[in-house]
Amino acid sequence: MREDDPLGPFRSELRAHCYRMLGSPHDAEDVLQEVSLRAWRGRERFEGRSSLRTWLHTIATNACLNELDRKERRVLPVEVSPASTEATPYEEARHEVLWLEPFADAPDERAAVAETVELAFVAAVQHLPPNQRAALLMFDVLGFSAQEIADAMETTRASVNSALQRARALVEERLPPISQQATLQALGEQGQRELVERYTRALADADVDGLLALLTEDATWSMPPLPSWYEGHDSITAFLLEGPFRHRWRHVPVRANGQLAVACYWEAEGAFTAHVIDVLDVREDRIAAVTAFIGAEHFPRFGLPPTVR
Repeated sequence: MREDDPLGPFRSELRAHCYRMLGSPHDAEDVLQEVSLRAWRGRERFEGRSSLRTWLHTIATNACLNELDRKERRVLPVEVSPASTEATPYEEARHEVLWLEPFADAPDERAAVAETVELAFVAAVQHLPPNQRAALLMFDVLGFSAQEIADAMETTRASVNSALQRARALVEERLPPISQQATLQALGEQGQRELVERYTRALADADVDGLLALLTEDATWSMPPLPSWYEGHDSITAFLLEGPFRHRWRHVPVRANGQLAVACYWEAEGAFTAHVIDVLDVREDRIAAVTAFIGAEHFPRFGLPPTVR
């Protein structure tokens, strides 16, 4: 085990696991710091009776469970209130609510892994009790056996299997029929690139018709930490005209949660300043949902500067 990085080649996998458990990359990084410290302090007690990967994930899972004992689950606006009937783009943020946060994709993220950080999946598992959440992620995502999970969580294999059955049923109810990975694969790289280009051009030009042509009829637009969200062309149009289309923007395509995304900088005091990460949910070749995560604090995780020209 290296002293400079006790997590070694498993750091990226552990970070994604902690994000799925907690719904926040900030919380995931805090837990990883704790995992690093525990791993380094416990290195002499690690006797190789399990693999290093299993040992590290056991530490990480239990650290996440301790964190979840102190916090409520993270949510998206569409889960906590009905769609807004009036455009209120400048309402006050509700920071007392624990909102789900975006996850910056690793460059080498495999499609099978990326599918398990999609917003729909991470939002769904947040509805699970912590022990069920851990069992599902360790078994279905990480590939651990029921016995390994039972050992990690100090329970029985029968309890793990029961938790898995309940967890899968709840998550399947909340997931869309087609994942974003499958949708994007069918769209192809060129189709993805063209969709993002049309989206950013419509935003930059304040082109209502151009943007609506990209949205499904039942599209939604939400902006955590703002509680209001909008559904359908009429409501989204009213919101855009009252809010985003009154500003000038610069855009940088990124990837978040295994999905198409755009980093948006708005003009303020003579510069274009980091403001929001738009994560796009695509259905066939149109956008079915925009989840716009407001906050400059998200940008460093994507390797993005605070301002652009």
